[in-house]
Amino acid sequence: MRVPRVLRQLKHRKPLLGELIVKLLFVLCCGLITVVLIIHKYENLDNFKRTLYYRYTDDEGFFAQPRNVAGEKMDWHDYELMEEDAGRVGPGEQGQPYKLTSAKDIALNGKLFKENGYSAVVSDMIALNRSVPDIRHPNCRTKEYLRELPTVSVIVIFYNEHWSALLRTVYSVLNRSPAALLKEIILVNDHSTKPFLWRPLREFVESELAPKVRLVDLPERSGLILARMAGAREARGDVLIVLDSHTEVNANWLPPLLEPIAEDYRTCVCPFIDVIAHDTFQYRAQDEGKRGAFDWKFYYKRLPLLPGDLDDPTKPFNSPVMAGGLFAISAKFFWELGGYDEGLDIWGGEQYELSFKIWQCGGRMVDAPCSRVGHVYRGYAPFGNPRGVNFVVRNFKRVAEVWMDEYSQFLYERNPQFAKTDPGDLTSQRELRARLQCKPFRWFLEEVAPDLLVRYPPREPQPFASGRLQSVADPKLCLDSLNHQAKEPIGLYACASNKTHPQSNQFFTLTYYRDIRVRSNDKCLDAARMDDEIVLFNCHESQGNQMWRYDYESRQIIHGKEHLGQCLEADLASRKVFVRSCDSDKRTQQWDWGYIHFVHLQNWDVYGAKFLK
Repeated sequence: MRVPRVLRQLKHRKPLLGELIVKLLFVLCCGLITVVLIIHKYENLDNFKRTLYYRYTDDEGFFAQPRNVAGEKMDWHDYELMEEDAGRVGPGEQGQPYKLTSAKDIALNGKLFKENGYSAVVSDMIALNRSVPDIRHPNCRTKEYLRELPTVSVIVIFYNEHWSALLRTVYSVLNRSPAALLKEIILVNDHSTKPFLWRPLREFVESELAPKVRLVDLPERSGLILARMAGAREARGDVLIVLDSHTEVNANWLPPLLEPIAEDYRTCVCPFIDVIAHDTFQYRAQDEGKRGAFDWKFYYKRLPLLPGDLDDPTKPFNSPVMAGGLFAISAKFFWELGGYDEGLDIWGGEQYELSFKIWQCGGRMVDAPCSRVGHVYRGYAPFGNPRGVNFVVRNFKRVAEVWMDEYSQFLYERNPQFAKTDPGDLTSQRELRARLQCKPFRWFLEEVAPDLLVRYPPREPQPFASGRLQSVADPKLCLDSLNHQAKEPIGLYACASNKTHPQSNQFFTLTYYRDIRVRSNDKCLDAARMDDEIVLFNCHESQGNQMWRYDYESRQIIHGKEHLGQCLEADLASRKVFVRSCDSDKRTQQWDWGYIHFVHLQNWDVYGAKFLK
């Protein structure tokens, strides 16, 4: 290669300096060629930057190191542990239900249930490191993941958690996480009042679980949101994983959560959440995947999967909203987003706030089918309101005012409390949104959750029918909720005088969601199978047990899919109602509504066609 004249002259006059410059240019050229090749491999510079994961050091903070340039993968399964788990027997092993038989245990369990919302005595009977069933899709069991994955800090917040349930969470993470990936488990005690969660727990952690497990005691009760922030500030791993304090992770749960983050640090990943029964601690699947969403009362809801989501049942799919209790996010991205809004109090709305920020501010959120974590859904809420005010509505309004733009009005229309609620100072949160150049909420609805407005319209269409439901067989009797709550049967009672606007326990609505609701609460008519007595259950808009339609010609109320041939039937003698085989000649299966919207009924199949997809 011919040396440029200026360098030849420089070399002649200053031999040492010229030599140095030539070598320096050579190194720079080689470096530039290498960078160009890498950038070409990742298509563009922006994508290349996003395929880095970020390591964290105590001294220097975050710094970038390229990983997985070769894309090498490996099998992360711990086959020795899986084989050992498969051979375990005993109470609750393999996730089997455990039922108490001793009168003494049952009595103690009743007392502890009021403190915990689940069967603490059953929890105590089960091993802290029990086995759970591997209910992943079979393809997950042979799937390989990137060899270089980020390290993890698992953050577990607890308040008055029962000892064995809390420690079972810890042991499941310790046992089923690759040691090289698990940097630490941080237990944050949100100023519990149970004595065993202070000195005894600290002594146990320090003697049995350190150094992988650390305990942080908060000086006052701060609530879930601020406690998680305290845990995140203590974390030293590349990725923050948040778990509830009554969970059990399943086989090979960690690599599926981490690979999408290793590929793009602005990705938040949620596991599939399985159910641990609050009464027997049975471990079972909740479903095989749905997308998170919300309605306009800000209740968490689920959307069906989109076409193509399960073409590969092991591949993560986009989800608009997280459930809130279980997720993984890179520490770098979490702090870029400002963490949680620390103006949110105790709990409520934090999953919406973080989900909206992730999507609107340049990130992505996915559910990972091959990562499964069991969660105890409490059967009773044991903790009262520590504030004495409705902090949840205040939280919701903060989220709506900052992130939802003009769509916030639809929340306010459903709940008059919003108008009377002061959300507090929003200046810093609005400045954060402006600084990050986040997209509008309309973009979120159009691009991330395009079917949300169809399934959960901001303003619900008029119902198909409403008012009292009068038995044709005995016009003096009407369907009545009997002021019952969820999981309790309803029946027949003397009809109220006003047929279109009767008292609340006789006011039923056949809604846009194809369910029948009691006006006084968000409970729906529910029946699992033929000949079942009708009960009230929390409305879930997912059809199935709560799907109904009204045939105004036969005056029958049909349950589930039409081909099943099941109808609502009155038992006049017992004054109960059941699902029985449809018979248009039976007057006990004929009902008159107080008000019928005939246009909707006549267009029944067309009106909800998109909704039913």
